[in-house]
Amino acid sequence: MQFKTLHSPAIWLAAALLAGCSTQSAYQRPALEVPAQFKEATPEAAEAGIWRPADPSRAQVPDNWWELFGDEQLNRLQQQAATGNQSIAQAAARLRAAQAAVASSQAGLFPTLGSTAGATRSRSGGASGASGASGTGGNTGSSGNISTNYSLGLNASWELDLWGRVSGTVSASQASAQASSDDLAAARLSAQASITQTYFSLRAADASVRLLQETLQSYEQSLKLTNNRYRAGVASSADVAQAEAQYKSTQAQLIEAQTSRAQLEHALAALLGLPPAAFSLEAGAELPPPPEVPAILSSQLLEQRPDIAAAERRVAAANAQVGVARAAFFPALTLSATAGYRGASLSNLVSAPNLFWSLGPSLALALFDGGARTAAVESARASLDLAAATYRQTVLTALQEVEDNLVTASALAREQQVQIEAVAAAQKALDVVNNQYRAGTVAYLNVLSAQTTVLSARRSLIDVRNRRLAAVNTLLKNVAGRWEPLGPVSAQGPQAVAR
Repeated sequence: MQFKTLHSPAIWLAAALLAGCSTQSAYQRPALEVPAQFKEATPEAAEAGIWRPADPSRAQVPDNWWELFGDEQLNRLQQQAATGNQSIAQAAARLRAAQAAVASSQAGLFPTLGSTAGATRSRSGGASGASGASGTGGNTGSSGNISTNYSLGLNASWELDLWGRVSGTVSASQASAQASSDDLAAARLSAQASITQTYFSLRAADASVRLLQETLQSYEQSLKLTNNRYRAGVASSADVAQAEAQYKSTQAQLIEAQTSRAQLEHALAALLGLPPAAFSLEAGAELPPPPEVPAILSSQLLEQRPDIAAAERRVAAANAQVGVARAAFFPALTLSATAGYRGASLSNLVSAPNLFWSLGPSLALALFDGGARTAAVESARASLDLAAATYRQTVLTALQEVEDNLVTASALAREQQVQIEAVAAAQKALDVVNNQYRAGTVAYLNVLSAQTTVLSARRSLIDVRNRRLAAVNTLLKNVAGRWEPLGPVSAQGPQAVAR
């Protein structure tokens, strides 16, 4: 139903009365009760692990958080990835698109203005006749009025945002843009963590290659010694075969380690935004020691995570879309105005006699749509429930990730110390067995067993060090790159994640 009028005080009064109405519901963040402390925290952390209401403005990742590891090569790689990583570039492009959507939605708050110009030529009226006699020819004629009309004008229209449809769309697009901004921060943090872990894995592969190369040299000496003893008649051919088998087996392990190292270098190149052929990293650097995890690690740190902030902003966007869908049940009031000149002569078109104008509101309301608007509202509410559930799950997953890596980092620190002691014990046993073998008091099988134990223990130590670095790196990612919260720890006890 649609009608127009030039002067209708009733409509203007109705517009004034309805201007304060809105279908938008007040936004409330989804509530989720979170423990005041991490399960795997130390007793000291239990006193400080207070969760505060989520505040998206606090979702900040510190610059250069990876410098906690104290590795200059890693620092250079991160700087290179800042401009080359394509995951970050994709997130940045999505943010620009979201910001453009905000500007587009805000345009609906203002009137639109257009211009027209035209020329038409037309004929109206006319007559025709025919005369003649039987057996003779005849003729036909026609006449009419042919005229040319010119027009030049401006038109404007403005939809009054009586029910909050336009402002709701703006709110939704703004919340989505904020979520995209947090997505960019999350993508950057994820890329930085991936580069850090890939770099550590590559250095662990370097350490394995060096260990296997050193071990091969030792096994080669053992093989020569066994051959000499065989030629001297004090060792059997089985001893020689066993020594050679061990040497070849270690060669195969070296090839595997070198292959793994090459693949990690390729992966690192891709993370930097480079083809593998254009990137190489010199071998030789040692695995850095991991930074110490503080005894007090507050659960407030999670409110700084950009993925949690992004999930919360999407709930706000979905809430605004519910109001937009509900606004479709109410009439749309549009103010329109047109003014210009219309005449038959182009030379004096812009003159008072040719002036025309019109001004008036129009009210439009769909009376029957087969349930489309009701379905749209239900769909918007379902999207809101989905966004709220996603937000809660994001928080729960974040809690799980921190708990997992807290216990992993702590356990691996203890495991590394135990493994260091295991390497020392295995090496001591090997030294004793080597002396016994040279003295002829034990069989070569004992030497093989001791050598295998040493190699296995040393490789396990490299693996533990790499896994410990990975756990601390992932924990830093889980807490948005910082050990301390942005503000002072609250003493009010546990609260909901959001009000």
